Amino acid sequence: MEAIARLNNVPTSTRKMRLVADLVRGQRVGSALSILKFTPNHGAAKLEKLLLSAIANWQAKNPDLKLEEADLFIKTIQVDGGRMLKRLRPAPQGRAHRIRKRSNHVTLVVDGFNAAVTADEVETNENAN
Repeated sequence: MEAIARLNNVPTSTRKMRLVADLVRGQRVGSALSILKFTPNHGAAKLEKLLLSAIANWQAKNPDLKLEEADLFIKTIQVDGGRMLKRLRPAPQGRAHRIRKRSNHVTLVVDGFNAAVTADEVETNENAN
């Protein structure tokens, strides 16, 4: 059973956030948390908090299962561009330069290895019959 967590309007550029997201894509939750904790990038702290939220969402969906036995991993992590604040900065000779303050949206999906294996087994059993 998968759980989803979303983070909207993070005031970091999409490109910088994708660098951090690529580090943890497909990792197990424990190793992903340790990677994010010791990564010095600005987006790592935000992604760490989002991952903890996704774990809490998974626990809320599956109250009868234990977190240690589920063997959770990051199934997908997607970073999309958010709104852009446009500002003007004064330039020489009466001109103005445009400043674009970018933001992004992050969607993180957490799933258990056991659930993924059983779904694959069901598909192969249906095809065999």
